[in-house]
Amino acid sequence: MAVLAAMRALETVPLDFKSGISEALSNTGMLRSPWICRACIRRIAISRPRWSSLRSASTATSAVAPKSNDDVPSHATTNPITTGLLARARATIDEHTQLSRKLSNDFDPALAKRLGELSHIASAYHEYTNASNALHELQTLIRDPDLHDAAAEDMQPALSRLEQASATLTAQLIPKHPFSHLSCLIEIRPGAGGEEAALFAHDILSMYQAFCIRHRFQAKLLKYEDSDGAADARGSDAPMQEAVLQVDAPGSYDVMRTEAGVHRVQRVPATEAKGRTHTSAASVLVLPSLPEDGSKTDDVNDPGSDYYVDVTQVRTDVFRAKGAGGQHVNTTDSAVRLTHVPTGMAVSVQDERSQHKNRHKAWQILRGRLAQQRREAREEEMLKVRRSTAGHGTSGRGDKVRTYNWGQKRVTDHRSGFSSMRLDDVVGGGEALDEVMDSVREWMMERDIEDLLVGEVHSKQVKK
Repeated sequence: MAVLAAMRALETVPLDFKSGISEALSNTGMLRSPWICRACIRRIAISRPRWSSLRSASTATSAVAPKSNDDVPSHATTNPITTGLLARARATIDEHTQLSRKLSNDFDPALAKRLGELSHIASAYHEYTNASNALHELQTLIRDPDLHDAAAEDMQPALSRLEQASATLTAQLIPKHPFSHLSCLIEIRPGAGGEEAALFAHDILSMYQAFCIRHRFQAKLLKYEDSDGAADARGSDAPMQEAVLQVDAPGSYDVMRTEAGVHRVQRVPATEAKGRTHTSAASVLVLPSLPEDGSKTDDVNDPGSDYYVDVTQVRTDVFRAKGAGGQHVNTTDSAVRLTHVPTGMAVSVQDERSQHKNRHKAWQILRGRLAQQRREAREEEMLKVRRSTAGHGTSGRGDKVRTYNWGQKRVTDHRSGFSSMRLDDVVGGGEALDEVMDSVREWMMERDIEDLLVGEVHSKQVKK
């Protein structure tokens, strides 16, 4: 910017003195190059290639540095955020300003909490505004041939700054998932494919266990049942029938919710004599989990909460644990089955020797399932609005979300379209799995933006 200031000062100097002043400034380091005449600057500007376009996840609009006076884009073309998101940001800024005025006169804990939530959006919006104004100023200066070179040098950093500010503001404007701060339960069940599906489901379980170890998430098997009906929280060598992995780490739900859906595998089973490729599947369900320290007791007792369960609507049955061997098997009524009568949802747990511990686990799983079901019901209502407004579909937990092809050593996520040729690292819970999950997270963000904009359009139509 010091260069721009010096060159603005040169505009007020007569042409006869410009050459000498420019040479003096160049010798002192204030200018990077000696004075160039207007005709030479025009020839350089014409021969200069275009700058690469700026791509944003929310829009295809790009900002291009001009190569001549006739190729200067308007300020609107450099805006990589849609007008709907900008309108939402301005409304948030207005609310932030009003809350600040109210709190300056009288403190209110609820308003202070809301102000803290909006402060991140306000900060991101101010950074975006500053970056946009800086780029607009450069586009104005670049029209002047005398200032073209100096402005062009600052154009690419300004574009990068605007791109980063746009991404930050977009992420802040998207409402956070109500379960994003919670721990999670990961339910894994084999699908179509017989014993091979059970083996693949166990591979999926091992993949998530390795992922949690690498990220230092505390994870333990909350429930494990094999095809023989035995239950052991430590696992079993028999084909897996169902497993529930508890990831006890705040925010793990937001990390793992990208994995919900049907995972398909294409490989040659070890028992296949003719070398034919078989296709099987395993289903993964990610549920929110309340902390075991009781810090969310209010949510459990609040009838308006997703975690609330009326105990009078739950039937409890106790029975003897099944399976082979063990002093607690077929001798005591340690197994527990909870049935939510209104929905017919049933959860049975027999992993522990203690009926009390099995009951605690069953309640934890039942609350998570009901909370997820209620959340999905609201998302389904939003989906109907999207389909009626934009004609878009979605990919639920019953859809195929990812394919693991052993023959090609390839993993493809069908939501984001991302493919990785590092199959072994993905199945091993390595960094390649992080890349796949990050691509799904970006896809989810794009869908959230669509939902946000469609919801605003729908609300305006309803008001009319």
